[in-house]
Amino acid sequence: MNRDKIRPEWIPSGYKEIAKTEQMDNANRDKKKFNLNICKDILFGLAIGDALGVPVEFKSREEISRHPVTDMIGYGMHNKPAGTFSDDSSLAFCLAEAIASGFTLESTGRNFINWRYDNYWTADNDVFDIGMTTQRAIDRLVKGTPPQHAGDFEEESNGNGSLMRILPLLVYIRDKPVDKRYQLIKQVSSMTHGHARSVIACFYYLEFALGLLNGVDKFDIYHNLQKDIAEYLRSINMGRDETSLFDRLLIDRIDMIPENQIRSSGYVLHTLEASIWCLLNTDNYKDAVLKAVNLGQDTDTTGAVTGGLAGLLYGYESIPEHWLNQLARKDDVEDLAVRMFRAV
Repeated sequence: MNRDKIRPEWIPSGYKEIAKTEQMDNANRDKKKFNLNICKDILFGLAIGDALGVPVEFKSREEISRHPVTDMIGYGMHNKPAGTFSDDSSLAFCLAEAIASGFTLESTGRNFINWRYDNYWTADNDVFDIGMTTQRAIDRLVKGTPPQHAGDFEEESNGNGSLMRILPLLVYIRDKPVDKRYQLIKQVSSMTHGHARSVIACFYYLEFALGLLNGVDKFDIYHNLQKDIAEYLRSINMGRDETSLFDRLLIDRIDMIPENQIRSSGYVLHTLEASIWCLLNTDNYKDAVLKAVNLGQDTDTTGAVTGGLAGLLYGYESIPEHWLNQLARKDDVEDLAVRMFRAV
């Protein structure tokens, strides 16, 4: 991309038409009123995106482009049946379980340990994918390290392992003031990923999700966050050396950046940028998650992070029914959504 930054000139007519269509499509969904569907949007949205990406994880964009993902498929990279979700969803479900039973960091940490060593909330009783940073954090939890200090805090530990699991926290923090939201996000991220970059990414992601929950147009959210996130980070004296790394979101027009300049590795900033790019450049759940998965590399996580937002925007009812029916432990996920809703 030319370093003459693309400044927001809000909003191009084409995007207004997309926004108008989405508003009409969602006219019967009262997103300003918290309800059970919101919990389903979150859990099914992220899990379906995750499951779509599992079979092609680590494949390059070029390789996938020869045989693009167009539907839920099985086997492939991890030799798992269609509808199998990975650690992304498992750890998000562990967080959701903690929320459903009276949220504490300690209960969340116990759930993480049980997932890793007792196959809790796995798709098929098998932990087949785990990041090194998350593994180290869980080992610290086992040894009794306080949850908010269990993660890695070094700059090189900025994978997407906290971003991929953070979305259920939205239902717990949605009515809290921004300072409290940020502190809770920081604590939950720091259970595995404590560096400021990972925390900012999670904060941006959940603030975007909060806008969707409140029924705000996705382009308006993007525009508003360029001011609100930047101002909040300045208010807590976050250094420009960190905040400048988010310029493609906080200053530029991420949606206008060409696909060949959108990266999809396991680096937290790449995942965040890719998910927002996919959401802004599509107008339905199916296209958003397929676009995410077909970017290649960390396909399950890009799919999950995009899918969570797309679930909130379009509703779990918009997810293709045959994808929902293929999802591992579908009934358990629905039950978890009910329990999480009742708890908050």
